[in-house]
Amino acid sequence: MKIVVIGGHITPALAVVEKLKEHEILFIGRKHALEGDGALSFEYQEIQKLGIKFKSLITGRLQRKFTIHTIPSLLKFPIGFFQSFFILRSFKPDVVVGFGGYVQLPVIFSAAILRIPIVIHEQTLTAGLSNKIASFFASKVCISWRTSENSFPKEKIVLTGNPIRKEIIQARINEPKKSSTYIIYITGGSLGSHTINELVEGSLHRLAKNFRIIHQTGDTKEFKDFERLSFLREDLENKNHYFVKKFLNATEVGEVLRKVDLVVSRAGINTITELIYLNKPCFLIPLPQGKEQKINAEFVKKVGLAKVHQEKDLNPTIFVDVIKSILANLNSYRVSEDLLLQNPEEKIGEVVLNVSQT
Repeated sequence: MKIVVIGGHITPALAVVEKLKEHEILFIGRKHALEGDGALSFEYQEIQKLGIKFKSLITGRLQRKFTIHTIPSLLKFPIGFFQSFFILRSFKPDVVVGFGGYVQLPVIFSAAILRIPIVIHEQTLTAGLSNKIASFFASKVCISWRTSENSFPKEKIVLTGNPIRKEIIQARINEPKKSSTYIIYITGGSLGSHTINELVEGSLHRLAKNFRIIHQTGDTKEFKDFERLSFLREDLENKNHYFVKKFLNATEVGEVLRKVDLVVSRAGINTITELIYLNKPCFLIPLPQGKEQKINAEFVKKVGLAKVHQEKDLNPTIFVDVIKSILANLNSYRVSEDLLLQNPEEKIGEVVLNVSQT
């Protein structure tokens, strides 16, 4: 069987790819992380490692802020549609599977014209615009949370849950502490966060004095955060307390999450799903644009696992104070019940195979 998987939310996409790897898979996504940035995307790097065919799509995106790349990006939408059409007509997939995001729309439109069955997966607590549009053309809509079911045609909905990487599942058993020093993992997601990186930069000497820090910066050419923080590390008295890297692969993330005491991060849906699964105390700083991450963060706070602060309210001093406050009361940040559905990647895989056979 031939299956096209479209990038978007890469974590559940990778989990489903792993489940369907016995079939012939073509992955369509973005080769570069950001518009006008030469850094390779996380999804491209991970798919290359798996040995799966990857087609990079040239298409437009609605950017969060106006830049010199905004207008050229919007003009790429027609290119993305025609490129998708010819990719699908050449590969002749039995089914197309989308995981949200701007990349999937031209592929979904092309699949609908070519009468190829479509399955989409919604990860978020409230449905994203891309999936709302795509649902009109989809045969089935897999959802992760009941809170999003009113956004889609009821006859198409299948409640599956949100897939979690196998490396995260393996990390559920906490590693016994070998030191009394707390370990903190700070991440802005696969793209990194310049704001969070700046907060770390302004507080690094204080943090490294008392804690061990594992920091994933991302790799944006514009700010050069990784290079600057790597240089700053050399001036630390306890430089062995600060480990900085652009990216962590799935295996490395699993190993890190097994041993850390606290996670500081944005509040993307896949991040919070993994933190809930691992019952890992967290300090969440949601993206200021849009409502999705704010809703996610408040949900994790409500279930008892997180402190939440908006980035506009933070400076290096407050940043350190919040971290110290959580660590001083670590045992109070726990989820009291299992909130996640079991085996979501298997359920989505079954939906994909069933749709392809109809």
